[in-house]
Amino acid sequence: MGSKDADPSLGYLTRKDTEVKLPRPTRVKNKTPAPIQITAEQILREARERQEAEIRPPKQKITDSTELADYRLRKRKEFEDLIRRVRWNTGVWIKYAKWEESQKDFNRARSVWERALEVDYRNHTLWLKYAEVEMKNKFINHARNVWDRAVTLLPRVDQLWYKYIHMEEMLGNVAGARQIFERWMHWMPDQQGWLSYIKFELRYNEVERGRQIYERFVQCHPKVSTWIKYAKFEMKMGEVDRARNVYERAVEKLADDEEAEQLFVAFAEFEERCKETERARCIYKFALDHIPKGRAEDLYRKFVAFEKQYGDREGIEDAIVGKRRFQYEDEAYIDFEISQGEYERTRALYERLLDRTKHLKVWISYAKFEGSATGEDGGNPDMLEDDFQEHLYEQKKQCIQRARRVFEKAINYYRTSAPELKEERAMLLEEWLNMESSFGELGDVSLVQAKLPKKLKKRRQTQSDDGLSAGYEEYIDYLFPEESQTTNLKILEAAYKWKKQKIVSDDE
Repeated sequence: MGSKDADPSLGYLTRKDTEVKLPRPTRVKNKTPAPIQITAEQILREARERQEAEIRPPKQKITDSTELADYRLRKRKEFEDLIRRVRWNTGVWIKYAKWEESQKDFNRARSVWERALEVDYRNHTLWLKYAEVEMKNKFINHARNVWDRAVTLLPRVDQLWYKYIHMEEMLGNVAGARQIFERWMHWMPDQQGWLSYIKFELRYNEVERGRQIYERFVQCHPKVSTWIKYAKFEMKMGEVDRARNVYERAVEKLADDEEAEQLFVAFAEFEERCKETERARCIYKFALDHIPKGRAEDLYRKFVAFEKQYGDREGIEDAIVGKRRFQYEDEAYIDFEISQGEYERTRALYERLLDRTKHLKVWISYAKFEGSATGEDGGNPDMLEDDFQEHLYEQKKQCIQRARRVFEKAINYYRTSAPELKEERAMLLEEWLNMESSFGELGDVSLVQAKLPKKLKKRRQTQSDDGLSAGYEEYIDYLFPEESQTTNLKILEAAYKWKKQKIVSDDE
């Protein structure tokens, strides 16, 4: 009779009998280091030396056809059993087919490939390896059959088309390769596919065919980059008029495209290389009139460089200052005039720029220019040293006066025409104060200090997106001297009214 603790599910053993008993850890009594230390490298070396040789099955030497047949039967059974277990593993199919190939049994190898394709015909790697086996063993027609079926079933896999075409071209079948390219182009591949077709035709000096393909290419991919490639192709062929015609057609179609700037720059540079500077200038001007200013920065820089190289000063002024495209585009020309010592022209440019924008940076830049324009009158070279130094001193005083006039004009604008731009006005005064400090003994910081505002820390209510109150936030406000006077007058006026009302009420 079994024990009352016996469990039928455990074969009538007790749970104590089935517990895994771990050996008790050995306690180390002596923890002092051993006199001879063994390095990890030594342990690994001894482990390698004591490692037993790998047990490999003996090599079988087949001596007659019966043994060969048995070997093949056994291997095929192994492969078939493996395929039944992992049917979706393409690596097994490939090994099986290649083993049949190694046995020179190509019909069986094809059978394996075909069975693999039935399992997963969308796997283009199977098609590639299948066709490569046929090509390697010089079964050309079989390879053609494989490639043809592959591109029919998987027309969007570019690698299949490239391999198919390459095989035909290596065989010298140019007409066949061209037919394959045509089949491919009906599927409208990416740009690289079209360019490969064009390069193919040019390899055989078929320039006219290449031109016709370019025409279809730009229709399939009507992008700026494709039209530029087409034009450069014509230029490379020495066809200047054709290249110009390509650019003109591209402008008609893509003048409003997001990448139009790139097209106009390429067109203008093409005319420049052809020594047609007037044509290039017209292209630049047309482009500046049609492209939004946010997308024409590179075009503008190229045009400035072009005019500096080929235009006169009037041409530059007409091209740059005359364009109302960029808010600060005159400043590049301003730097040019300063470098030429044309200070009156520079002043005229600043005034013209201020007619269009009263931006803080323009005012500061103008004032700094006036404060540093000391080379306007170099004086008489025959002056004595003392006279020359006095002349420089007087000239510096004139520069300072002109800079102050610019600052005064700017402050007056912000006070009367833009009183809400308090922060800009305060920043302008800070710049003026720093400039007066930099003038040394000629500077007068008291002129600016009397105009500086007081900084007031205030709080204002904020609102969330749904219009509800979201608490308060702190901000800096500026109180300028004239505002302080107005505030004081209002306080005095309110006090006077209160006092007058109080006297009247007392009399009553």
